[in-house]
Amino acid sequence: MSSHPIPLVIEDVSQFARALRKHWPDEPPGHAALLSLVAKAAGYRNHQALKAEFGLPTPEVPFSDLEERRLRDALRVFDLEGHMTRWPLKTSVQGLCLAIFWASLPARRDMSEKDVNNVLKSGERFGDHVLLRRCLIEHQMVTRERDGSVYRRVERKPTPLERALIRAIAERRQAGLREPVGDGRPEMGRF
Repeated sequence: MSSHPIPLVIEDVSQFARALRKHWPDEPPGHAALLSLVAKAAGYRNHQALKAEFGLPTPEVPFSDLEERRLRDALRVFDLEGHMTRWPLKTSVQGLCLAIFWASLPARRDMSEKDVNNVLKSGERFGDHVLLRRCLIEHQMVTRERDGSVYRRVERKPTPLERALIRAIAERRQAGLREPVGDGRPEMGRF
């Protein structure tokens, strides 16, 4: 995920510190909670209000600490080019990572098993596209005919967390496409 610098001028550091201490939780706050605490101590309603004052993009809904951790855990299983390098251990992270493959499948189109496998193989580097295909079906992101002849992506709106992961992986892939290969032209491909 990209970040934008946010200018913050604190006229009275002592007052800022008192406001921050007044609302400091017993447990160390996570990243999102800490940003919110700083923004509130500086006199803003929350971190999104601070960002909005400077015209910066804000997420639809701020992520909880648990969601931020799931997103970080999901990003760790993808390399810098956006390929999945291992299957995550946590079930909640597995489902989140599947959104990348779901988004890579063509919408409203029947596909053969071979077509689905080609998409999955191009996005993973740990050698188990069959696991991915099976999990997409189990998570009801893809349907399959009983005989396995036809697969179809289930159309749905991704969750905000899935959209954040899809955006982050798309940025990695775009950065990878800008790297010259062989003849100096960008490498083309789905992943």
